[in-house]
Amino acid sequence: MDKKKKITLKDIAEALNLTPSGVSKALNNHPRISDATKKAVKEKARELNYQPNLLASALRKGRSNLIGVIIPRAKSNFFSSVVEKLEDVLNKEGYNIIMTQSNESFEKECRNIDALIDTQVCGIIASMASDTVDLTYYNKIISTGIPLVMFDRSDERLEADYIGIDDYQSSFKVIDHLYKQGCRRIAHIGGYKHTRIYNQRLEGYLDALKKYNLPIENNLIIESTLKIEDGRQAMTQFLKLDKKPDAVYAAGDFAALGALQVLKENNIAIPQDIALVGFSNELFTSLVTPTISSIEQHSNTIGQLAAEILLDKLKNPNKTTEPSKTVLDIDLIIRETSKK
Repeated sequence: MDKKKKITLKDIAEALNLTPSGVSKALNNHPRISDATKKAVKEKARELNYQPNLLASALRKGRSNLIGVIIPRAKSNFFSSVVEKLEDVLNKEGYNIIMTQSNESFEKECRNIDALIDTQVCGIIASMASDTVDLTYYNKIISTGIPLVMFDRSDERLEADYIGIDDYQSSFKVIDHLYKQGCRRIAHIGGYKHTRIYNQRLEGYLDALKKYNLPIENNLIIESTLKIEDGRQAMTQFLKLDKKPDAVYAAGDFAALGALQVLKENNIAIPQDIALVGFSNELFTSLVTPTISSIEQHSNTIGQLAAEILLDKLKNPNKTTEPSKTVLDIDLIIRETSKK
């Protein structure tokens, strides 16, 4: 079957005995084109079902109404909620988004950045992959003059606006809660320390242990990518210790879910024998049995603020200010896995 022919400016021009240039100007409301011609062109465009090539137009003009969004993974309630809010706010201002995901890969993140720059996006809103240490590609965005706003994951060395939560205080709040529940040997399943947010969560965990004079032992701290399987492996490792933990704090809910699975498979009483707290308040944390305590990251607020900061940059391109850093307070959602 032949594909339906794509209607071009030339087709509209031939139908109305105009030039393609004149049709283009009419569609873009050029002041030198009469209202009658504009009306005729737009009616013919609708009749022929003309679809403008926005990317080609952006490449010609050197700009577009597109905003690039880079996230580590779409399979996350936190990131999907942020993107949903970003799109809602940006759409109201006439912008559309192009979403890419790095899948926590530095190499894929670099390819995504190149693709967005080549697409002539107006701005980029991003959260770094856990693999990212080299900032060359993010600095490339800045050097091209494309406004950049980071959220959740960034790097102190990067000269870009940032919106996130207080990861240090989040961990401190978790340990404070577990201590008050009677836990005295608290293990940590963390992300990789080179990622700022996971380093901050680790620091908060360690300082809280020091505050309560609780043991700090290397075999109670495991770095990982915080996937379900990482949580399973870490909890299996903890259960093999001669002195098992009486609580586990995972810096991500998927790792917490994996840990929960192993606890249930080994008939460990939760939270009586081992309590458990995750991070991000993924949707499943309130649906599994027992329900998982977790940190609420306020994804809607982060999405709203990230979009507003970028829009301000787009509306005021000549405004020179130091990059802003917005840090939000968090809430600990206490559920069955840690409430004794």
